[in-house]
Amino acid sequence: MNLTTKQKQHLKGLAHNLKPVVLLGANGLTEGVLAEIDSALTHHELIKVKVGSSDRELKNAVVDAIIRETQSTKIQLIGHTLVIFRQSAEMKVAIPKAK
Repeated sequence: MNLTTKQKQHLKGLAHNLKPVVLLGANGLTEGVLAEIDSALTHHELIKVKVGSSDRELKNAVVDAIIRETQSTKIQLIGHTLVIFRQSAEMKVAIPKAK
């Protein structure tokens, strides 16, 4: 899903008060973690994921894998917190129309 800058800004505002739903621990990105992220996206559409890696390259690789495996859209990555979005059939999160 391609989002405009205006749509991403809107989603960032909505995500501001959210708490991370999934925390990646010492085991890293496992099938179970991916399943939990997928489930959270289906239920909430807009979620935060805490990526606990101090290595920047590893963190970026994990973020890319999460985006790819869950078919979600990266809204922003600040520090260790990733905000991702995937629209479900119910469209629970309203986003502005693209112009």
